[in-house]
Order: sequence, then structure tokens, then C-alpha cells
Amino acid sequence: MDALTHATPVEHGPSLRQRLAARGFDAVTLLVIPAAIFSLLLFVYPFAFGFILSFEPKAGGDWLANYKRFFSDPFLYDTIGNTLRLAIPVTLLNLLLAVPIAFRVRLMRRQRLLTTILVLPITLGTVLVAEGLLNYLGPQGWFNRTLMTFGLISQPLKLVHNYWGVFASLVITGFPFTFLLTLSYVTGIDPALEQAAATLGASAWQRFRHVYLPLLMPGFAITFCLSFVQAFSVFPSAVLLGEPAGVTRVISIAAATAAFEEYDYSMASSIAMIMGFVQLAIVVAVLASRGLFYRGPASGAKG
Repeated sequence: MDALTHATPVEHGPSLRQRLAARGFDAVTLLVIPAAIFSLLLFVYPFAFGFILSFEPKAGGDWLANYKRFFSDPFLYDTIGNTLRLAIPVTLLNLLLAVPIAFRVRLMRRQRLLTTILVLPITLGTVLVAEGLLNYLGPQGWFNRTLMTFGLISQPLKLVHNYWGVFASLVITGFPFTFLLTLSYVTGIDPALEQAAATLGASAWQRFRHVYLPLLMPGFAITFCLSFVQAFSVFPSAVLLGEPAGVTRVISIAAATAAFEEYDYSMASSIAMIMGFVQLAIVVAVLASRGLFYRGPASGAKG
């Protein structure tokens, strides 16, 4: 009886919940399941479906027929160059404009008011901005009529239905997005670093080149990628303000033409896949180049 009373208790191992928690799976982790399902249904599945469909030509035959047709037809493959000639300059210009403005705005007291004003073009949407530019920059728009009234020009300038109309639209709609991202990175750097460099006699350009630029390059790379993807997918502006059959026939227009005019959804999927791979190549190249500027820890950021 005494032996039974003083028996050593049986030790149980960790429970299933404890074992899962040790591997990072707890109640909080389960909250990611709805987001994962949402991403699978709205992003992964459509991409997989389109990727498979691109290898099923409407006319049958070779499974690479759509891709061979695209790269053998100048009217189709030239859309890649047309899109890059719009997206890359717009992205670079927005970034070059955003950097000095962000450095100035970070010192302003009414920073929130200015950022709110700059965000307005994002809320308007590309179609409304395009319609506004048609009324403002068109042959009978306010800009041309004002110049003709003062005798500065004898006939209206052609500022829409060409490359520059689409370029202006992309700058207006893309700059606020680029600026807000740049401002967040600029304000995240400890001002004490710049003050220390100034104390050592560094000029404003030297402080930017040797202090800010190395710390900002990772942020600039991400901002460039996000802004580039946004500009590369241009469609409404290219149709409303450009030449859809000419210099602004971007790759998204080619995909829409194949899908809704030729009813060739397989070809449209192939063009969409090519569009995605071109964007991916640019993004990978930009992200890979970040290490050329700075490889150390970004310990100068606040927080």
C-alpha cells in the first residue's frame, strides 16, 4: 500500500499545442489562414489558370504557338519597348522629384496638410485624371487657349493623343505614391547622423551622398519597383490620352485586344504572362543592384 502511495508520478511530454507553439504555430498564426485563402483564390489561382491557358492555343497545334506568334509579329513585340519607354522614364522622374521634396517636407510643420494635398491625385483615379488632361491640354483646352490669347503661339500645341499626354498622366497619378514611400524612408533616418557629418565639415551634397544615399538605397529600390509596376500596367491613360495603335500601344492594350476583340483568351493569357515576366526581370535586376551601394546594417534608422 505504501509503495502505491509513494509511486513516482508519470511524466507526460509536451502537449500538441505546446509542440506547435514551439515551432511557431499558435492561435495568432492561425489568423493568417483567411489571408492565405484570399491570396490563393484571387492571385495564385488566376495566375496558374492563365499560365496553363497560355499553352493551349485557340487554333491548336504547337503548345508554344502563342509565344512564337508574339515574338514573330513586330506589332505585338514592339509593345514591350513602347511600355518600357513610358514606365522607366516616368518612374525615374517621379523618384527624382520625390527625393528633394521629401527632404524639404520632413522639416515642415504642416507636413500632414501637404501630404494630404499630394494624395488627392491617387483618389481621383487614372480615368478622371485623363479626362481632366483632355480638357486642360487639348486643342481647345485652357492651356492652349491661354497661350493663344497672349499671342505666345499661333496654333494649339499637340499635348494629348501622343506620348507626352500619357507621360503627363502617369506622372500625376504616380508621383504621390512615390513621394509618400520616399518620405517614409527619409523621415526614418536619425537626423543625428547628418548633424554629425555637418560637424565634421561635410557639405550638403557630401552628407546626402555618404550618409543618406547608402541608407536610402534599399528603400529607393523598393519604391522604384512598386512605382515601375504601377506605371508598366498603364491602360486607361494609353487609350484616352495616347495613340492606341501607335507609339503608346502598350502591352496591356495588346492583351485586351486579343481577349475582347479577337476573343482569343489563350493569346491574351500569353501576353499577360510575358508582361509579368518582363516586370519580374526589371524588379529582380533592381533589387539585386541594392548591394552595390551599401552592404552594412542600416542601424542609423530611428526606432
